[in-house]
Amino acid sequence: MTSNYRLQKLSILMLCLCSVLYLNAQKSTNKWKAQIALGVNSPSQSGFVEAFQSKSLNFPTVHLGIQHMFKRQLGAKLDFGFNRFSSDDNSIEFKTNYTRLNAQIVYDPTESLGFLPTRFGLVAHAGPGYSFIRPLGDYSGNQTSFFNVMAGLEIHYAISQYMSVYTDVSYILGFGEDFDPITDGYGAFNSDLLTVTFGVTFSLSGCQYCD
Repeated sequence: MTSNYRLQKLSILMLCLCSVLYLNAQKSTNKWKAQIALGVNSPSQSGFVEAFQSKSLNFPTVHLGIQHMFKRQLGAKLDFGFNRFSSDDNSIEFKTNYTRLNAQIVYDPTESLGFLPTRFGLVAHAGPGYSFIRPLGDYSGNQTSFFNVMAGLEIHYAISQYMSVYTDVSYILGFGEDFDPITDGYGAFNSDLLTVTFGVTFSLSGCQYCD
């Protein structure tokens, strides 16, 4: 009988422990999200040396991000961006890869905005980062890198509690130095970039702070 009593106590203890772990897991749901988006970019023409000019719209732009929400409205994300732009018809021919890595603050004011339709949300983001410029072809030796500050606004539409589709408009302010000598800038870039992307945000941890 003593053995059965101990077994009952152990079972009750295990049940209580599982309940606590389950409740804690429920409280921490949806703190993590992932994002993937595809779109176009438009580099500032002031970022090229004379006789080099890019197309107004270039494809592709790819954004990948991991987002952590501290509260329902406030969070942070680490995101990676890849962009390619190329020469227009009036320029010397070139192609350039623009890669960036940014750490950003995320702010979601959706609950305080009463005018938004059901399932829609707004998310603002901004933060510092670093840009890597890699010209291709004949100008592949003219690589450069510089600090940047990125800011953008996302419009979300919730498909479910766990997933939303969104569009993002972002501006990346570059702090690149002038090319010296100027020939080092052929095919390279040292200025700002505008991106417009369309993508998906999905939860990695449940649904506490769903869009």
